[in-house]
Amino acid sequence: MLNINNLYKSYGKNVALSGISFSVQEGMICGIAGKNGSGKTTLFECVRNLQPYEGHIAIGAADRIGYLPEALYFYPAMKGREYIEFCLSARKDEIDRTKINRYNQLFELPLNDYAVNYSTGMKKKLALMALLLQENTIYILDEPFNGLDLSSCLILRQILFKLKLRNRIVLLSSHILSSLTDICDIILYLNNHIIEKTYPRKEFAALERDMTDSITTQVDNVFI
Repeated sequence: MLNINNLYKSYGKNVALSGISFSVQEGMICGIAGKNGSGKTTLFECVRNLQPYEGHIAIGAADRIGYLPEALYFYPAMKGREYIEFCLSARKDEIDRTKINRYNQLFELPLNDYAVNYSTGMKKKLALMALLLQENTIYILDEPFNGLDLSSCLILRQILFKLKLRNRIVLLSSHILSSLTDICDIILYLNNHIIEKTYPRKEFAALERDMTDSITTQVDNVFI
């Protein structure tokens, strides 16, 4: 279980998150929606303990978090296969080359090439592959569909459903609303540094209406 209670984060006088509280149970996919700058990445970095924060974040003692940031970095002289083995070694996980090759039947990556020369989509798939091979229990994915082609997006959707069936927790963001409504069990709308509203699956249509109405009003105020 992932439990966040009264999470507060600021950068000097600039508040990024103000009293965020929510819980995600095992076997759930939770989406985070919001405008650019609403605090989605900050929230993820706090959960991953990459940022100092105030409040409380609780995970199970046996849980392991895998984090896919929106901006990826690869060492210039590291090949794709070396990157995966590096990630596994960092977690003290077994390097099973047969399993790596099996996963790569899905991702179709040139693992013997330098990762820094990969396309944006290939880099995203390489990082995803490393996370999946680590067998994490909690997955935090910041804009995971960005840069992926149609086939890879469909593969990722199926992978997320598999993680759900394996009782994993998935927390993800996407600027494409349909990417969230198609796969999530719950969506949190982050706005003005708080969770403005929580939408269970049965209310996803209301989320789309709320966001559409808000944007329509903004456009109408310009084109009067």
